[in-house]
Amino acid sequence: MFQSFFNALFGCSHQRTTFPLTPGRRTQAPSATRLGTYVVCLDCGKEFAYDWSSMRVGQPVAARVRPEAQPSFR
Repeated sequence: MFQSFFNALFGCSHQRTTFPLTPGRRTQAPSATRLGTYVVCLDCGKEFAYDWSSMRVGQPVAARVRPEAQPSFR
């Protein structure tokens, strides 16, 4: 409760992140259109690019484009 109130006032500091993730090349899932390595903030869920050569978190990754649901006709 306190953490969400703090984040609402001051924003997330993105201190807790996942291990760097790199999508596999053979993945056929439509959500795996991301190129490059990235990390995700465990507090707010925001995704950031990751640079292996300097081992630093970079700029935020653009939001994923989610395909719209197809209408079902019966």
